[in-house]
Amino acid sequence: MSEREKTTKTDASALSVPLDRDVFLRTLIRELSGALEDVVGLDEAAGYISVVGAAMGGQMNRDYKSAFEVSSLSRKQVGEVLVDLKRRIRGEFFIIEETDEKIVLGNRACPFAEKVIGRKSMCMMTSNVFGHIAAENLGYGKVELQKTIAEGHGECRVVVYLKPTEEAERAEGREYVRSSKIYRRPSSTREAA
Repeated sequence: MSEREKTTKTDASALSVPLDRDVFLRTLIRELSGALEDVVGLDEAAGYISVVGAAMGGQMNRDYKSAFEVSSLSRKQVGEVLVDLKRRIRGEFFIIEETDEKIVLGNRACPFAEKVIGRKSMCMMTSNVFGHIAAENLGYGKVELQKTIAEGHGECRVVVYLKPTEEAERAEGREYVRSSKIYRRPSSTREAA
């Protein structure tokens, strides 16, 4: 039997193909974000992904509040939740610094793994989920993505501002406020959580 005949008679399920549900879904999100970036540009693609991130942040916030059996998460719980939700989806986030004004997080592994490299718009998932959870529970959140794996860094550094301090005002990032709160739209990007 020739080598070609052996290959064609092999059962497809026994082949070494790097494909499973996780790889498929991460690749799908990468290709969708890439198509958006190519068609409408990075800023608009980030905006579309922000809509999905806000919806996911809302669901995760409800799930954690229900699990904690509270109507609102404390500042300490918000920090724990941000780390835990990323851990559950294979991120490696950790708290570097935590005060009443901000939570600084590091990350050694993106949940999207290598699929995030070169797709900065995908980081809006993190921004919106973190911002939504902070704002809904503490009234305000501003997320600054200081370093990201998507941009080619070996790790991420994310700052979640919990109060509109001078430092938060100077930071580049997206602002989030509790959805029931009326707010003015500043020059920086602000979204209702």
